[in-house]
Amino acid sequence: MTARPTPSRPTASRSTTDLAAATHTDVFVVGAGPAGLTAAYMLSKHTPSVIVIEKDPVHVGGISRTVAHGGFLFDIGGHRFFSKSKEVVDLWNEILPDDFIERPRLSRIFYGGKFYSYPLNATEALRNLGIVESAACVMSYLAARLSPIEGPRTFHDWVRNQFGERLFSIFFKTYTEKVWGMSCDDISADWAAQRIKGLDLKVAVINALKRSMGVHKRKPAAPGAPVVKTLIETFRYPRKGPGMMWEAAARKIEERGAQVLMGRDLVSLVYDEKRQLWDIEVATADGPERYTAWHVISSAPLAELVEKIRPRPISTFHARSLRYRDFLTVALMVDKPDLFPDNWIYIHDPSVKVGRVQNFRSWSPEMVPTGKTCLGLEYFCFEGDGVWTAPDDELIALATREVEQIGLVTAADVTGGCVVRQPKAYPVYDDAYRDNVAAIRRDLELGCPNLHLVGRNGMHKYNNQDHAMMTAMLTAENILSGERRFDVWNVNEDAEYHEAGSEGSRDGRRAALSSERAVPKKVSDAA
Repeated sequence: MTARPTPSRPTASRSTTDLAAATHTDVFVVGAGPAGLTAAYMLSKHTPSVIVIEKDPVHVGGISRTVAHGGFLFDIGGHRFFSKSKEVVDLWNEILPDDFIERPRLSRIFYGGKFYSYPLNATEALRNLGIVESAACVMSYLAARLSPIEGPRTFHDWVRNQFGERLFSIFFKTYTEKVWGMSCDDISADWAAQRIKGLDLKVAVINALKRSMGVHKRKPAAPGAPVVKTLIETFRYPRKGPGMMWEAAARKIEERGAQVLMGRDLVSLVYDEKRQLWDIEVATADGPERYTAWHVISSAPLAELVEKIRPRPISTFHARSLRYRDFLTVALMVDKPDLFPDNWIYIHDPSVKVGRVQNFRSWSPEMVPTGKTCLGLEYFCFEGDGVWTAPDDELIALATREVEQIGLVTAADVTGGCVVRQPKAYPVYDDAYRDNVAAIRRDLELGCPNLHLVGRNGMHKYNNQDHAMMTAMLTAENILSGERRFDVWNVNEDAEYHEAGSEGSRDGRRAALSSERAVPKKVSDAA
């Protein structure tokens, strides 16, 4: 594994004593989440000279970890194990061969006291809304289609063009603003194009009218016509949560002679051009540690990483402009089984603060004691705000009141609770994020040889778990080959790619690298 030549850049120097005390490794990985551990796992098959550091002193897996509390296990955010990529599926099976279970997939939206399918089923939505409201939604939709906003830049514009102002205000505005803590007019259209499933109101209305007239037969699709993908009805899941996967990956990495070091926080990265390697400083509870490496792979939040590079990159101010949304989970232990079948429920009702409710028994019965349930109420917030800093007992009381108000369970059945805070859970897609990320990428490409960005936060890109893994797998191949064979920025993070179609396709890599979103266009194909 060799470093590629790069243009000259001034570097900071260190003393001979510091360098002599440094531990050398071929590849240094920052972050033991799905992307970081996948990269280390793939590389450790070929060399033991790999070191992974993780800030958390206990858990690997990042947002995909599993937390234990009083005999209950719960997931941070909910992670379905489904991928179109055969390579990703094969890797899951290789790391965790005997511990997957098959689970039914069900997510719904709660709004106005009623449940709606997720993704939205237009016919069901119109039926539940009633004749008057449905008619208003259809008229609003027609108005939007007749007079669309040209070049939609915001989430609001994009959704209004697709579904009309009325449906936007009912099904998209409240929940989206709960999640992001900002107006839909400040969120990029990229987010809508990436994450919202197609909802063709025209087709839904026509089909409803045909059914009312007794016309049920569907014409066969014309040759070459696009086939509408259907959502997966089941998915696989580790029987004791996703943490099983990443704990097993860490063990196997270490069995090969590589290292996964916990409770380590990156302090600085300095590229020594003369020696063509990285000098790395790490903070631990026992004092600083120093390393050198030919390659650095980072899944750490991009804004944090740029701050650690010395001398400071020109793009530091762009990095400081990147924003993140944080959230916390209030896990409530409930003295009843089988409350509802959903894996999770999206709460669009504006009268409560909770944004989503996980049902961990529906993820896996082995995550909860027999006869009990664990619900995870997710509150989206910013690190340091009133929700984030509220005492745990206040948050548990709030969650208990709201889960009863929604009607999912009575407060009397709640026997305990636990709060887990997750900083930087979601990279924010504001109107400036693309330009900021592009500036950082250009800067790091020129001045930071063999610094590889992977994963959701590492790339400031809303990747699903399997996409994060794919960026790491391709990065490992680039390093092993000694050249950039793949442009990992082309890995697609489209929700449809994740949720629809068949699992484990042999052309999954091609799909991941070549599929496109409506907004914006992808970067150039892999070299």
